[in-house]
Amino acid sequence: MEKKIVVIGMGYVGIPCAVLLADVEGFDVTGVQRRSERSGWKIECLNSGKNPFEGEEPGLSELISRVVKKGNFRVTDDISVCREADTILIDVQTPTDENRIPQYISLRQTSAGVGEHMKKGALVIIESTVAPGTTQNIVRPILEENSGLKVGNDFHLAFSYERVMPGKLIEYIVNMPRVVGGIDEKSTELAVGLYRRIVKAEITPTGCLTAELAKTVENAYRDVNIAFSNEMALVCENMGVDVFKLREIINSRHDRHMHLPGAGVGGHCLPKDTWLLRYGLSEYGLENTETDLIALARRVNDAMPVHMSRLVERALAEKAREVAGSRVAILGVSYLEDSDDTRNTPALPLIAALQSKEADLIAHDPYVKRFPELTIPLTDSLEQALKGADCAAIVTKHKPYYEIDLKWARKLMHTPVIVDGRNVLSADKVRAAGFLYRGIGKG
Repeated sequence: MEKKIVVIGMGYVGIPCAVLLADVEGFDVTGVQRRSERSGWKIECLNSGKNPFEGEEPGLSELISRVVKKGNFRVTDDISVCREADTILIDVQTPTDENRIPQYISLRQTSAGVGEHMKKGALVIIESTVAPGTTQNIVRPILEENSGLKVGNDFHLAFSYERVMPGKLIEYIVNMPRVVGGIDEKSTELAVGLYRRIVKAEITPTGCLTAELAKTVENAYRDVNIAFSNEMALVCENMGVDVFKLREIINSRHDRHMHLPGAGVGGHCLPKDTWLLRYGLSEYGLENTETDLIALARRVNDAMPVHMSRLVERALAEKAREVAGSRVAILGVSYLEDSDDTRNTPALPLIAALQSKEADLIAHDPYVKRFPELTIPLTDSLEQALKGADCAAIVTKHKPYYEIDLKWARKLMHTPVIVDGRNVLSADKVRAAGFLYRGIGKG
C-alpha cells in the first residue's frame, strides 16, 4: 500500500527532504507552499520539474525532475491534502523578532491547519528549528485542540531537526547523522523508521526535548567559536598581524580548531538559534540561569558588518575620499558562498551602515535573482558593479570573486580600493596590481 506523505514548507529543508522521500519506492509526496508574493512562484516551478534555487546544489535538479516525471511529487497551496497523509512534516520558518522572541505565526497556523485535517494514526514531525520545549508546549496542544485527537493514543508526534547547508542539501540529509526525538517511544520509533528510508548515516533516537536542545546548542556552540575568531581578527588588525596565518599556526595542533573570521554571520540558523535556546530556557526551565557567553557571542558576530563598514571608511580616507558620495560595490549578498540564500545576510547591515554615511551603493551577486529586502540596485554583471566604483567590498566568498582579473578591475574602478571581508584575495597580489587593500583580520 502506498504511503502518503505531506511536507509543509518548500524551502531549503522542505524541498530536498520531500523529493528524497518521493524517490523512495512506495512513497507518494505532496509539498504544501503558501502562495505569497515572495515564494508562491515555487509551486509552478516545482510542478514543472524545475529547481527553484539558483545556487549550486549537486543532485537536486535531477532529483526534482525525476520524481515529478514519475508522478510521485507535486506541490499545492491546499493544506487539506493532510487528510490522506500518513506522515506530515512541518518545515516552516521560525524567525525571532527585534526583541529576540521567537515568532511562531507560521508554526501555529500550520499546526492548526494540520490538526483540522489530519487523520487518526498520522505521524507529525516538526523539522523547523524551535526553542526547546516548543513541540510539547505549543505544537502538541494546537494539534490536539484542532483535531480532537490525543497524542500517543490517536496520533504520533516527533521533532527531528535539519542539519542542511545550502550547496550541500542532498548530501547533508543523506549522509549527516540524524537525531530523532519523539513525544513518546512509539512516535520516536515511527519517525526513525521514516528517516531510515533516506538517511544512510547513524540515526540517534532520543526524547523530544533532548532533540530540540541538541539543535540549538549545536548552533550556539558554532556561533560562540566564530565569535572568538572574529574577536581575534580584531586583535590581529590592531596588532598588525594576519589572523589567517595565525589561525594556520593554531590549527596545526591536532586538537585545536579555530574557526574562520569574516564580515558577519548569516543564514537561517546561527543568528537566531542562540535566542531560541535562551527563550526555551526562560519559558520552560526550572529556574533562572544566566547564559551570558552565548549572548555576548551574538553581539560580537552582529558587530562584524559594522566593523566592515569602518574598514571601507578608513580605506577610502587613505585615498582622500569621504564615504559620502563614494561609490561602493558590495560583492555578494547571499550569506553563504555559491548560494542564493540571503536569509540574515551580513550584507544588509553593512549596506545600512554605509547608507547612513550616504555612500552610493550597488550590489553584485552571481546567484541571487530575487531579494525584495535589498534597498540598492542588484546586478549579476561584475563589470557593471565595478565600473566607476571607489571601493569593492567583498562580503561573500563566491567562486567568481577568487578569479577576478585585478588589472581589468583596476581599469574599471574610479578609485583602486578593495576591502576583503572573507580573505578571498591575496593582499600582496592586490597591492601589486595597484590597489589599496584592507581586510578583516589583516594587520
